[in-house]
Amino acid sequence: MLASNSVVKTQAVIGLSVFIIGIWLAMQTGQRIAADDFRSIEFAVMAVAACAVALTIVRNWRTGFYMFLTWLLFEDLVRKYLGNNMAIYFAKDILVGLVYASFLIEVRRKHLKLFRSAFFPFLWLFVWFGAVQIFNQNSPHLLYGLLGFKLYFYYIPLMFVSYALIRTDEDLRKFLLVNISLAGVISAIGIAQAILGHSFLNPTNLAPELKDLGELDRTSPITHQVLSLPTAVFVSSGRFGFYILVAVIMTCGAAAYLLLSTSKYHKWVFTVIALVGGASIFSGSRGSVTFGAASVIILSIGFMWGAPWRWQQAHRMVKAIRNGILVLAIGFTLIFVIFPEEIAPRIAFYTESLNPNSDASEVGNRAWSYPIRNLMGALSEPNWIVGSGIGTASLGGQYVAKLIGRPPLDIWVEEGYGVLIVEMGIAGPFIWLLWTGALVWCGFTVMRRLRQTRFFPIAFAMWWYIFVLLFPLTYGGMSAYQNFVTNMYLWLFVGILFRLPEMQAAVPSYFDDSAVKKPNRRGYMLPQPQTIPQEQIY
Repeated sequence: MLASNSVVKTQAVIGLSVFIIGIWLAMQTGQRIAADDFRSIEFAVMAVAACAVALTIVRNWRTGFYMFLTWLLFEDLVRKYLGNNMAIYFAKDILVGLVYASFLIEVRRKHLKLFRSAFFPFLWLFVWFGAVQIFNQNSPHLLYGLLGFKLYFYYIPLMFVSYALIRTDEDLRKFLLVNISLAGVISAIGIAQAILGHSFLNPTNLAPELKDLGELDRTSPITHQVLSLPTAVFVSSGRFGFYILVAVIMTCGAAAYLLLSTSKYHKWVFTVIALVGGASIFSGSRGSVTFGAASVIILSIGFMWGAPWRWQQAHRMVKAIRNGILVLAIGFTLIFVIFPEEIAPRIAFYTESLNPNSDASEVGNRAWSYPIRNLMGALSEPNWIVGSGIGTASLGGQYVAKLIGRPPLDIWVEEGYGVLIVEMGIAGPFIWLLWTGALVWCGFTVMRRLRQTRFFPIAFAMWWYIFVLLFPLTYGGMSAYQNFVTNMYLWLFVGILFRLPEMQAAVPSYFDDSAVKKPNRRGYMLPQPQTIPQEQIY
């Protein structure tokens, strides 16, 4: 009875406290509304949301990871409406830090294991070299070094998180479906913004430092047709273009994998493919269009190369490729028919600037002359031997300059290896090529081992994205790697790619060549084929 009375008293105290806090919050909210101070209410709502996400991460890092992922993709949308508040910008870093902490607790309890790979020594060499560059004597301030170290290395632990996150086909399907669903929503918003103009999902008055990024227009070089560049949920059209490239590669790989592993979700995946293809055209980004189109072609060829021919499943892969191309064709046709005035300037811009026979073609200049000119410009910098310090030519340098009360540094170049020379000296590009080459090669060996399995399409897509980001896009500029969206997906894909062989060995499907009893490279016998649920096969 005493215990029962104590519980009743405790519940009464909690109830009274909640009631009092609720009354106080209602009064504060009413006062803010009466004073037209909606900004404070917005900040309060975001703070409550951030606390909810943080608590979820602490309680269950797997569920919290997906909340962090959603927050990261939609963070820019909130930041635009809250005046580019830097607290919102750094919220994602705090949330992913909580994911790391919760993950490490599980590791210490020996509930999870970390993976290792042959590229690790080269990666850790680059991390050590970057840490040393924080204290470069030519750096004007320590904050530049801390900024650069965060941009280059802060999301690397995500490869360990994603490796532990994906344990079964169900985990992989969940990851892919969440990401392609987010891609579908963001693509639809980007298409709507391209049609309706910058006023759609953009505040009336953008922060001065975001205005030039969020309200960009371009003009076709010959016919002088004006096209607006959509930003969707991001603060810049460039970040939207990078994200669309990720979405193109990811949805293609997901469609092929899901067709081989389950009979569900096909219609939704192909719908997203149509939305992503439309967003790529409407983006106004030549890089997104060219790399996206090249990726679709290469992925199609790669999927056929790795299809399970011996088990008569190649026709399913052909069907997936055919359906994907058909969906894209239908989507493009509808766009041309329904929105001819909105799509015409974009088609003119692409054809006039990308056609090698056009008088205004930018192909030769952007592919060779411009990057090489910027690379030579980096070598003409006074500190090209030892560099000016990591972060001095990176994204976000203007915020550091504003914080320390100095003018922005004018040493940035638009070529990835040139940026490495400016920041880390002449040794920077060589160490970069060492670790990126090792990662791509190790990833290729993993991907090749998955041929003739249901995991090959998604493995090939992830490996292709890793290659594209670390080589062609880096050649064009370091902003692709430093962008937090593309950087996050890089390390997520690395962890999942290296996880797939273990999943395949644990539960091989009936048509996988790897199910044949034979020793692998380490001498262990692979398991015999097992019976798996029908929906996992089809």
